[in-house]
Amino acid sequence: MKKLILPTVVAAGLLFSTPLLADSDAAERLDNRGDRIENRLDRKGDRIDQRLDNKGDRIDRRLDRKAERAEANGNDKLAERLDRKGDRIDRRLDNKGDRIDNRLDRKGDRIDRRMDRRGRALSD
Repeated sequence: MKKLILPTVVAAGLLFSTPLLADSDAAERLDNRGDRIENRLDRKGDRIDQRLDNKGDRIDRRLDRKAERAEANGNDKLAERLDRKGDRIDRRLDNKGDRIDNRLDRKGDRIDRRMDRRGRALSD
């Protein structure tokens, strides 16, 4: 009888502990998945922000060169207008890139929190 009880207790312990291990693995996978998604969205936002910043700088430099030529030819009002226009376009594109980057950062944070909540729900 004693020979039968010990293996039964060990087998029961293994059966009841296996789902707990599976739940903790699933919770960890969900946590890692949320982190990966958050990092991917963060990198995407940074790339978009950088691309728009570069585009605004290129346009501003091009209009600054035109403004310098206009000023050299005696068209001061045209030069001032072109300079303001370049600054305005550069500022608008910089703000747009910042908005997109911030939106993707918030989205990544939301997804990461959701995955963390699901993982905690599995482990509880």
